[in-house]
Amino acid sequence: MLNILKVVLLGIIEGITEWLPISSTGHLILFGKVLNPSFSPEFTAVFNVVIQLGAIIAVIVLFIGMIWPFHTPAKAAEESWFKKEASSPILRSLQNFADRFVYMDRIILWLKIIVSSIPPLILGMLCEDWFEEHLHKPVPVAVLLIIWGFIFLIVESKKRKARVKTTKKITFLQAFIIGIFEALAIMPGTSRSGSTIIGGLLLGLSRPCAAQYTFFLAIPAMAGASVIKLAGYEAAFTGIEIASLIIGMIVAFLVSLLVIRKLMAFIRKHTFKGFGWYRIVLGIIVIVCAAAKLI
Repeated sequence: MLNILKVVLLGIIEGITEWLPISSTGHLILFGKVLNPSFSPEFTAVFNVVIQLGAIIAVIVLFIGMIWPFHTPAKAAEESWFKKEASSPILRSLQNFADRFVYMDRIILWLKIIVSSIPPLILGMLCEDWFEEHLHKPVPVAVLLIIWGFIFLIVESKKRKARVKTTKKITFLQAFIIGIFEALAIMPGTSRSGSTIIGGLLLGLSRPCAAQYTFFLAIPAMAGASVIKLAGYEAAFTGIEIASLIIGMIVAFLVSLLVIRKLMAFIRKHTFKGFGWYRIVLGIIVIVCAAAKLI
């Protein structure tokens, strides 16, 4: 029972920190040390990634109307989306299908998401094991929390005019550059949402647009990471481990529903400076506790 309570707390932490620019993985590592659930190190690594699926489902539920690319013929546009009819019968059939059943602007959005996903995929394949071995520890997490906290303060100290206010206006080049920022989040303590939002702000995206695009990027990023972790887990899951994963995902899902709504309302009126200061203070506390051998 005590272990389940710890899983619920970790699910709450995941649901809160996944969407705030403060590093969910870093918080799970730190609070995992404090709560100390009776998991093996191998299962802990899987748990910290797979419970993010609950947060993904929350994004899908909240934004399904913006990302689902298909519709019924009744919603087909009066005019073709394509400027010129293809000469090939096969291509013409594809054009006809797209005009009748597809929101092409959402297909293009998904293509941009795929482009953004390329840099973190490459870096993850090359370096994730090394990062997991050397950086999934309190002190490296604390250092990265502090570094990115100062980056937030520096970026937010300069006023920028938002040139891109909707995800539809993001270019493929901007999508790729944002993907490079997302790749940095493989290092725990960086924050996937934080690094991509910073990248978006530097490229001229408004805060709501940058946050929303970050939510969309989470879908392939977290789903892919979860599949890889599950496929690489060599031991058989015990009943308690399966229950822990399910409970953690459900809690993360419910908390994420609330946090995403609140965050979108918050960033319309506020900057991210508060999150920068939070990261710095937390990082210092962790380093002090580590020096005192409390964690």
